[in-house]
Amino acid sequence: MNHSYRWVIVAAGALMTCVALGAMFSLAIFLEPISLDTNWSRTGISSAMTLNFLVMGLGGFAWGSIYDRVGARPVVLAGAVLLGLSLVVASRATSLIVFQLSYGIIVGLAASAFFAPMIALTTAWFDTNRSLAVSLVSAGMGVAPMTISPFARWLITAYDWRTAMFDIGVMAWVLLLPAVLLVRQPPAAATASDGMPAPAANDPGMSVGQALRSPQFIVLGLTFFACCAAHSGPIFHMVSYAMSCGVAPMAAVSIYSVEGLAGLGGRVLYGVLADRLGVKPVLVAGLAIQGLVIAAYLAVGRIEQFYLLAVIFGATYGGVMPLYAVLAREYFGLRIIGTVLGAATLLSSLGMSLGPLAGGMIYDAYASYHWLFIGSALIGLGAAGIAIAFPPQPSRQKLQMA
Repeated sequence: MNHSYRWVIVAAGALMTCVALGAMFSLAIFLEPISLDTNWSRTGISSAMTLNFLVMGLGGFAWGSIYDRVGARPVVLAGAVLLGLSLVVASRATSLIVFQLSYGIIVGLAASAFFAPMIALTTAWFDTNRSLAVSLVSAGMGVAPMTISPFARWLITAYDWRTAMFDIGVMAWVLLLPAVLLVRQPPAAATASDGMPAPAANDPGMSVGQALRSPQFIVLGLTFFACCAAHSGPIFHMVSYAMSCGVAPMAAVSIYSVEGLAGLGGRVLYGVLADRLGVKPVLVAGLAIQGLVIAAYLAVGRIEQFYLLAVIFGATYGGVMPLYAVLAREYFGLRIIGTVLGAATLLSSLGMSLGPLAGGMIYDAYASYHWLFIGSALIGLGAAGIAIAFPPQPSRQKLQMA
C-alpha cells in the first residue's frame, strides 16, 4: 500500500456514511406515507428515529472500543450486514412496536458501526490535510439527501413505502459489502505485532478514564450534544414543515436535497478553513450561524426562501460536524481515538435523539412546528457559547490531565 491509498480509505468511508446515514435519515421521507398507510401517529413513527440515535450513541461507543482492539474492517462488515437486515425487517413490520424495534434499534446499531470507526481510521491515515480528509468522509452524509432520499421518494411514488424500504435494504448490501474489502489499517498499524493501531509519537498517554474526565472531553461532549440537539429536529421535520407551509411534497423533498448538497460543499469549505485558521474559531463561528439560520426558518413560506436558507443551514451543520473528530484526534492521539470518538458520538446521538421526538410531540399538540424551531435556535446559540470554552489545542499547550 502506498501513501495515496489513504484517499481510497476516504472514498470508502464516504460511501459507507452516505449509505448508512442516508438509509437512517430517509425515515423523514417515509414519515407521512407510513402514517397515512398504517394510521400510526407521527410521534410513534418519529420515536423510531429517537431510538435510532440512542442506540447509535451506545453503539458508537461500543464499536469505537472494538475498533481500538481489532481495527476497522470487522466493525464495518458487521454494520453492513446489520443495516440491510434491519431495513428488510422494518419494511415487513405490521405493528408500530415491531417497526420501532427493527428500524430504531437495528438501524441505529448498524449505522454506528461506520461513523466513529471510519472517521478514526481516516485520522490515523492522515498527518496533513486531516480536517479536509475527515470532512470528505463525513461528506457521505451530505450526499445521502441528494441520492437516497430522492430515490426513496421515487420508490414510494412508484410502488409503496414497504417496497421502497425493502429495496433500499438490498441496495445497502450491494454497495457496502464490496466496500468493506477496501478498508485497511494504515501501514504502521497494519504491521504492528499485535495487529492494533500503533501509538502515535504525540500520544498524550492518557487512559480512557482520564480522557473522558478531562476538561477537553467535557467541553467537546457538551458542544457536540448541543449542536446535534439544535439541528436534529429541523433536519428531520423539514420536509413536513415545508409541506405545512404549502410547499408541494416533491418540492419539499428537494429542500432536503439542497441541504445535503450544501452540506457537501460546507464540509469541504469548513475543512479547508479549519486546516488554515484552526478548528476552534471555525467551529464557534459555524455554530453561531447555525443557531441564527434555524430561527430564520420561522419567517419563510415560499420555496425559494426555503432553498436560500437550506444552502446556509446545510453548509453550516454539515461543515461543523467533522470538526469534532479532528479536535478529538488532536487532544487525545491515536491510541484511544476510537473509544473517545465513540463516547463523543454517544453524547451527540443523545442530542440528535431529542429533535425528532420533540418535533413530533410539538406537531401533534399544536399542529405547528414553530416551537420546535424556536427551541432549536436557542440551543444552537448555546452550543456556540459552550464551544468558546474549548481549552487550547495540544499543539499550543500541554494537555491538562484530570
